[in-house]
Amino acid sequence: FFNKEGDFNNLTAAAYHKKTHLLVTGFASGIFHLHELPDFNLIHSLSISDQRIASISINCTGDWIAFGCSGLGQLLVWEWQSESYVLKQQGHFNTMVSLAYSPDGQYIVTGGEDGKVKVWNTSSSFCFVTFTEHNSGVTAVTFTSTGYVVLSASLDGTVRAFDLRRYRNFRTFTSPRPSQFSCLAVDSSGEIVAAGSQDSFEIFIWSMQSGRLLDVLAGHEGPISSLSFNPMKCVLASASWDKTVKLWDMLDSWRTKETLIMNSDVLVVAFRPDGKELAVAALNGQITFWDHENAVQTGSIEGRHDLQMGRKELDKITAKQAAKGKSFTTLCYSADGQSILAGGLSKFVCIYNVKEQILMKKFEISCNYSLDAMEVFCISKETKDFFFFCGHRTTSLTFINSASEYCQMPNCDMSYRHFKPEIRVTCVRFCPTGRSWAATTTEGLLLYSLDSGLIFDPFELDIDVTPSNIHKTLSQKEYTVAIVMAFRLNEKKLIQEVIEAVPSSEVDVVCSSLPDLYVEKLLEFLASAFETSCHLEFYLIWAHKLLMLHGQKLKTR
Repeated sequence: FFNKEGDFNNLTAAAYHKKTHLLVTGFASGIFHLHELPDFNLIHSLSISDQRIASISINCTGDWIAFGCSGLGQLLVWEWQSESYVLKQQGHFNTMVSLAYSPDGQYIVTGGEDGKVKVWNTSSSFCFVTFTEHNSGVTAVTFTSTGYVVLSASLDGTVRAFDLRRYRNFRTFTSPRPSQFSCLAVDSSGEIVAAGSQDSFEIFIWSMQSGRLLDVLAGHEGPISSLSFNPMKCVLASASWDKTVKLWDMLDSWRTKETLIMNSDVLVVAFRPDGKELAVAALNGQITFWDHENAVQTGSIEGRHDLQMGRKELDKITAKQAAKGKSFTTLCYSADGQSILAGGLSKFVCIYNVKEQILMKKFEISCNYSLDAMEVFCISKETKDFFFFCGHRTTSLTFINSASEYCQMPNCDMSYRHFKPEIRVTCVRFCPTGRSWAATTTEGLLLYSLDSGLIFDPFELDIDVTPSNIHKTLSQKEYTVAIVMAFRLNEKKLIQEVIEAVPSSEVDVVCSSLPDLYVEKLLEFLASAFETSCHLEFYLIWAHKLLMLHGQKLKTR
């Protein structure tokens, strides 16, 4: 059928629903068709975007159709009968460069090379707002201390402030001469915004309230790579490729308070949450720790071996040799300041103990071998082809990996370009609650948490959950089981009866053994019971015990 139409070559995805005889076809142009078989009656023909549709799936009832577009990182769920979107999500269609947590840990903002700033909900994993005002790649993003304002710096020469209440760009900060901003920092009050330039080697300071440029800090002799405000004092730390870290005193007219000399180009600086220590990562692969008040180095970590670099497809040297030129490009202290998280051009993220200066754990962020630099030992496609062509395996890897030698073979296309994204970690951040951390990588935005999410448990969902069985369980003094069963039936009078049957001396035990899923349900019930019940003290005991035992978990969610 599509051959007749001349579209068959452009057909990229298809799905068929047997019950409703519905055929859904997707094309390279971003158009999809809905046909009724066997007569091929056209029901719908719509365009999602101008990118190829990579995959299609239909749900069991045949009402919802899901489309995936890999080029844009787009996921759509379409209800074809009402012609409306059920779900519409799109990631960054280029590399994510930077991320920041909101002060309460509920949201994450990310900036990408596509010039977009996206805000994600950490519990649902969905992006709920996208800002597209930047004309070039976003290099840094951050939240202010209130959590209602997001700031982003870009190579287009602007720093923009976005309001998360009204979803608008309410401030745009610029420099007198156009500059490409490579890093960004905001002070703990949220009033002072600082951005570093990678072409003029200057740091620009603005007022958030008025939007005016307050000062331009000069002194570095190389591009500014990183900025960090001390959380407790009015001090700004700036790192540069000129092998120095400068400390600027805000209260003393932005004078240079101290200059720390490094052995190599400085890539990133980070203050400990209590402001008493400064961590610096340099191009030589070292992480050094400084008492910035006295300008004394307190420790160092040699992290180059922990990065464990892979060998790229077209590398002429081994992974071990390549690792000598690698370093950490992003750092972040844990919420308690006892550990430090570090990532770079590798598939590993390392957590170090600051005091002991030892590696505590190494996270492998991907097992995707379609990405470059994943394997320590690698024989590329070109190498295999050359082995096949030569008929022997005695030639050295260095010789075979040479593109010029490869292209002297017969039938070699000189215009052939092979693109393979390299595995890397561009930014890592700890959640302010201390329970999780996030990383922007080639694989996307990854979240690691100590708390396992809410798990739906169908084991106890059976025909035995009845009012009579609940009363029977209650008479056997199995109070926690009775409460869980009552909430599953969700009859208010029954829930009230079960809770009021629990002796006040047993409340502590029941609260500690209650599954996480039912803690919120019980709190909601208590809130409504306070309005009507005469057993005020009894319900207050319940509320107190629940919040004491589960308050921390509830806060993180």
